[in-house]
Amino acid sequence: MRFTIAVDGPAAAGKGTIGRALAERFGFAHLDTGLLYRAVGAKGGDPVAAARGLTPEDLCRSDLRSLAAGDAASRVAALPEVRAALVAFQRDFARRAGGAVLDGRDIGTVICPDAEVKLFVTASPEARARRRWLETGGDESQVLAEVCARDARDMNRADAPLKPADDAQLLDTTDLSIDAAIDRAAKLVAARLPR
Repeated sequence: MRFTIAVDGPAAAGKGTIGRALAERFGFAHLDTGLLYRAVGAKGGDPVAAARGLTPEDLCRSDLRSLAAGDAASRVAALPEVRAALVAFQRDFARRAGGAVLDGRDIGTVICPDAEVKLFVTASPEARARRRWLETGGDESQVLAEVCARDARDMNRADAPLKPADDAQLLDTTDLSIDAAIDRAAKLVAARLPR
């Protein structure tokens, strides 16, 4: 069976947590596409060459969840040549036998516009900044400023801006627990699965 779940949304909305949980619940493979961009940014040097030469080992770096890696990811993701270098990898992953869940910022709009399920996971900037601050520490007001700056870059980039697909199901996690958000997402997926 080929079945693709596209999970998009801004930083710290919960899309990665939801994507991993959906993959586990339904027995699908999971790809955090943000890790691809984080790995490219973390490699340094020419980002296009880094994207073209990305290896599975590059996705295992221990620093890929840092604020610096997230900032670098947002910057390299704005480069059309980097995005083009990573599209084929993501599309191949999405159509693998056994089902796939991909989470990112342009999965439902660009990478997998024909995905069987498209979710757009969001939350208020304040809620997302608090989550990121609890994860990484630092100054909470600075984390909020960084979240807002990242949103502006991601939503306003010329190539594949962050936005919900026209047929995406909106899931606002601002006031939801992790378990409640996962349950809502799982119900949306279950309703689309072939019987």
